[in-house]
Amino acid sequence: MHALQETVAASKMDQERIQVDLAASQARNEELHKTNEELRRNLQQVGERVVDERALPTPPKAFLMPFSQVIMDTVIPATFVGPKPAFTGVEDPKAHLTAFHTQIMLSRGSVASCS
Repeated sequence: MHALQETVAASKMDQERIQVDLAASQARNEELHKTNEELRRNLQQVGERVVDERALPTPPKAFLMPFSQVIMDTVIPATFVGPKPAFTGVEDPKAHLTAFHTQIMLSRGSVASCS
């Protein structure tokens, strides 16, 4: 009978320890849940800002004429086909736009007509 009482007492102590662990786990779970929700809100706000930044076009940069007037007045043959710059996303976007603008100006085009 004494052994049975010791077993029951040990079982009660185990249950109490399990209850304490469960309460601590539930508190930690609630803390993690709050942190997760905060991170989701922050991520959503960042995502909204990124979408907003993409939605707002930047005004065109005023490009200076890279060549003298004598060069600009030179007649380009109608059969001339200049290089076709392609933006891959690896190069500097400003350098790409400058090269594109220069090529358009060389072929007597208008940057506004390419928009």
